[in-house]
Amino acid sequence: MKINSQRRDVFYVSDGTAITCETLGHVVLSQFSFIPDEKTFPFVDSTERAAEVFKEIEASYQHSGIKPLVFFSIVLPEVREMVCRAPAHNYDVLGNIVQKVQDDIQMAPQPQLQRSRSVGKDSESYFDRIAAVEYTLAHDDGITLKGLDEADIILLGVSRSGKTPTSLYMAMQFGLRVVNYPLIAEDLAAIRLLPEFEIHRHKLFGLTIAPERLSEIRENRLSGSDYASAKQCQLEVDTVEALFRREAIPYITTSSLSVEEITSRILERTGLKRSLFC
Repeated sequence: MKINSQRRDVFYVSDGTAITCETLGHVVLSQFSFIPDEKTFPFVDSTERAAEVFKEIEASYQHSGIKPLVFFSIVLPEVREMVCRAPAHNYDVLGNIVQKVQDDIQMAPQPQLQRSRSVGKDSESYFDRIAAVEYTLAHDDGITLKGLDEADIILLGVSRSGKTPTSLYMAMQFGLRVVNYPLIAEDLAAIRLLPEFEIHRHKLFGLTIAPERLSEIRENRLSGSDYASAKQCQLEVDTVEALFRREAIPYITTSSLSVEEITSRILERTGLKRSLFC
């Protein structure tokens, strides 16, 4: 069978949320030119779940004849062993680091499943995160502008510039309360800041995107529409970026960035506290 070096199956497997595996995997794979076909398996904390993952990995290998890449983080030895028996290239995203720390401080680790640790030992933080997610969902895409005083940050940008996925990632991963508001085509003739935003200027942050990339994304949603046309996308981006500059709103371009990278750059620019949750 001829190997297609342009694509390769990639699995992220964890006994927790798998966010760490995905984040580290994305950083590593960005160094290579092939296209990853990714699947994520969170909460693999039993041999039954591990057996399901084993079958998925084995099926991938049998179909393509190419060993997939598996980035995993699993505490229980019997679960980890079952996943590692699958025909794949396996990468323990935490194993080498844990072993290095153990050697350096001469202290044995005491592994615990991530799910039980998150709620049981830090329930206040857990429920803070749930509240942040609920707030962010309620303020997605300009649904409401009530309660802006509770927001940690307000994201502005054209439709399809990455506001919603970034907002949800910031809420779920860092417990931040995020409002996102679309600057839509109908407002372009007299685009300005809403009065509701004036007293919250310090919370405003803009997302923009290359017009070509925006057109590509919109074509996938509404092919052949004015909404997706190169001319419309160029007009919207130019107008919104002019607003950001005029109103001194900090902003970044999301064209080639992952949600993780967008979030990291926002946190760096704004100085918002990173309250990381496992």
